[in-house]
Amino acid sequence: MFLKSAIAFVLAAPLFAADSGLTVHEWGTFTSIADEDGTSQPWVSIAPPADLPCFVYHLDWCAKCGAARLRMETPVIYFYSPTPLTASVHVTLPTGLITEWYPQAKQVSQNDIGWPSVQVSPGAIAELPDAGDRSHYYAARATDADLLRVGDQFEKVLFYRGIADFQVDVLPKFLPDGKLEIRSTSPDPVAVAILFENRSGKVGYRVLRNLQPGKTLVDPPDLTAQVESVHLELAADLTAAGLYPKEAAAMIETWRDSWFEDGMRIFFLVPRKVIDRELPIRISPVPAAVERVFVGRIEVLSPAIKQALEEALATGNVKTLARYGRFAKPFCDRIIQGRSQVRISQAASTFLSQAGRPQTPKAPCRPESTVLPTEQR
Repeated sequence: MFLKSAIAFVLAAPLFAADSGLTVHEWGTFTSIADEDGTSQPWVSIAPPADLPCFVYHLDWCAKCGAARLRMETPVIYFYSPTPLTASVHVTLPTGLITEWYPQAKQVSQNDIGWPSVQVSPGAIAELPDAGDRSHYYAARATDADLLRVGDQFEKVLFYRGIADFQVDVLPKFLPDGKLEIRSTSPDPVAVAILFENRSGKVGYRVLRNLQPGKTLVDPPDLTAQVESVHLELAADLTAAGLYPKEAAAMIETWRDSWFEDGMRIFFLVPRKVIDRELPIRISPVPAAVERVFVGRIEVLSPAIKQALEEALATGNVKTLARYGRFAKPFCDRIIQGRSQVRISQAASTFLSQAGRPQTPKAPCRPESTVLPTEQR
């Protein structure tokens, strides 16, 4: 039960605020798979994701069963205000589909989502929903962002996810000599791109800064680094791009397992013009400052990974196939389609068949959020 003082504190926000000094920060990831020529390969995002709590809202899970070039993962929006206020937030994904979100949105259609009444309460504390699981969703809360209230739900972020179908501006392609050609089609320089590889626990990476339009040749990284070094590199780059240090740390913690798992991939900072074009956002009152920092993640089928998967397909080494997670099936499908003679064991065939089936979604839950009494703050 809410105390009257707590209700008054949270609800005292004016609907409109002139010169509010509101600051809004957002981070998220666009995940894609590079085809042989470097373009983004359509692939199936099998749903539901295992890393979301059961209280997160979602469309019918089959909405994510179709092939798309991009998976828009975990954008979260933070608010910082010197005074309580009520904000309206509307996000559009013109080429895609909004599939998951929390708190409950007032407006949800195929490609847009809106929270018309987000109460921002600086200094307030609330008990936030927790399903009792180990989801990475909760890591995004570890910041100094203000408490948000939407209806009777409290959170530290506005969260949403989806799939999209636009072409990313960084195109990686392996050449016959083993070098990786990275072609940037962005009219603006890409501030930083990191080529990362984890091969059975051995890690290496190369950093490219101020990537200009055109082609850049890169050697595969030496596998002599530590994952912690990449964490520090990314944290510094995310902060330089506009995130607060705690926000950058929360983003890396959210994706700690997935970003640095087995495989080869490129991380790059998506130019702000691309974010605003492909994912326009409207916020009222107009913030004094808005930072939107998105990481493009491109999975690359390297010659070493291709060889390992071909051997696993032939021998039925399911453990090796499973090492590449959700990318195993699109990688293997490409290998099979590209060669007329590919031996596929029964075990591998069964694994790929099961990998292509949508998972059974978790049962929904709706834990209540309550404001802590003043004496417990």
